[in-house]
Amino acid sequence: MDKQDLMTSVSRRRTFAIISHPDAGKTTITEQLLLFGGVLRKAGTVKAKKSGSFAKSDWMEIEKKRGISVTSSVMQFDYAGKRINILDTPGHEDFSEDTYRTLMAVDSAVMVIDSAKGIEPQTKKLFQVCKMRGIPIFTFINKLDRDGREPLELIAELEEVLGIGAFPMNWPIGMGKGLKGLYDIYNHRVELYRKEDEGESYLALDEDGKIVGNSTLTEESIYHQVLEEVELLADAGNQMDAKKIATGNLTPVFFGSALTNFGVKTFLDAYLKFAPAPAAHNDEAGEKISPEAEEFSGFIFKIQANMNPNHRDRIAFVRICAGEFERGMDVTLARDSKKIRLSNSTQFMADSRETLETAVAGDIIGLYDTGNFQIGDTIFSGKHKVQYEKLPQFTPEIFVKVTAKNVMKQKSFHKGITQLVQEGAVQLYQSYSTGEYILGAVGQLQFEVFQFRMLNEYHSEVVMTPMGKKIARWISPEQLDEKMSSSRNILVKDRQGLPLFLFENEFSERWFADKYPDVKLSAKL
Repeated sequence: MDKQDLMTSVSRRRTFAIISHPDAGKTTITEQLLLFGGVLRKAGTVKAKKSGSFAKSDWMEIEKKRGISVTSSVMQFDYAGKRINILDTPGHEDFSEDTYRTLMAVDSAVMVIDSAKGIEPQTKKLFQVCKMRGIPIFTFINKLDRDGREPLELIAELEEVLGIGAFPMNWPIGMGKGLKGLYDIYNHRVELYRKEDEGESYLALDEDGKIVGNSTLTEESIYHQVLEEVELLADAGNQMDAKKIATGNLTPVFFGSALTNFGVKTFLDAYLKFAPAPAAHNDEAGEKISPEAEEFSGFIFKIQANMNPNHRDRIAFVRICAGEFERGMDVTLARDSKKIRLSNSTQFMADSRETLETAVAGDIIGLYDTGNFQIGDTIFSGKHKVQYEKLPQFTPEIFVKVTAKNVMKQKSFHKGITQLVQEGAVQLYQSYSTGEYILGAVGQLQFEVFQFRMLNEYHSEVVMTPMGKKIARWISPEQLDEKMSSSRNILVKDRQGLPLFLFENEFSERWFADKYPDVKLSAKL
């Protein structure tokens, strides 16, 4: 496509991640957004084990069994003239590494908060990552159909704990069984509460903010209380400021109920007015690469094996940062200058997908991979090399020894370990002396997912022997003497064959430093 068509197509893209503490309702709100995009006829919920109506974005078998999201899902749809890419991320802290990398691939974030619980630990952590990157944040305070905390209290906590200005776009009229609707400050109307299948119902407001025409709502005390609170917000609260929203210094706040699909459409419509189109990405030298650049380039932020168990496929997720992708195009892998033809590409609707012919900056696409790609790789089409900035990496904190229970199934055991480790959730090490396999992860639940998937996807039952928490420190091969190893600092090598010690605790690390003062240890590669 020509320059003008590319600019128009890029300007239509809106790419965002949904973040929250576990069980705040982010997967449920994702389902409702997909409804508006015409992708689903009926929304599934995460915990729909009895009905069998599982969340579309929770495609992995363990997600359906456990009722949690354990990996980021990608979904695309068109709505109101925009092409929307949603990334539904895991909320559990044991999967935060996946979420942090995903946040590098989006232009904005939607933060979902439980109205009864307010700001929870994982919400705070993920918010800080967004803040650090200057990502615009939109807040949806969920579960209004249940009794929760006072709205003024929630807004105050949001500003105090997260250190960001908040502008309420609407305000709840009641809560739980007493929920009457939403006072829509931004659209200057009242949205009456209704269940999912009852359709939308709005009441117009006059210039003074009073309901036009006859309505029993005007006679209720809860409505008069809301009017007072809205007036207080207008006088003492933040003012709407699109520039502050764009820089991540002001978050528009929406109240609603994802479960009953109340307030979600209002949120989506407003989000599309303020959410940014794809922005320039930094390369490793700090130079910005425009999304409207002539040549194609992008980076791989996620690799997923066995999205289709029948085909044992492996998909590399690519954030297109610049230019236009065309199926069958030739690209260069920046890491080793290898030339690759991108013949097999796909666009996602969680567990379903279709072959993709073209895509532009802002889109998330999937490339079928036979082992060429690694997380963090840059691919580009021009003669001038492009290398995007590094993705965040986390040093594992807990470790286990892993072996195959059935020694006759070593082939499937090794295949499973190789493919699952490439996804980046668990790290693989080998003992220097015995060659034993050791897995490292940020959280215990990662091991449970690994064990489940080894059995269900590779038919390999594994035995895990806990090693507990360790402190991983790399050492240069030139300084290594294998005699430095002991029971308190186990010597292993990583997947690249580089040596590192797994220290029992900080005391053993200090003891090592005192004994070998000239040896330099590193917390990361």
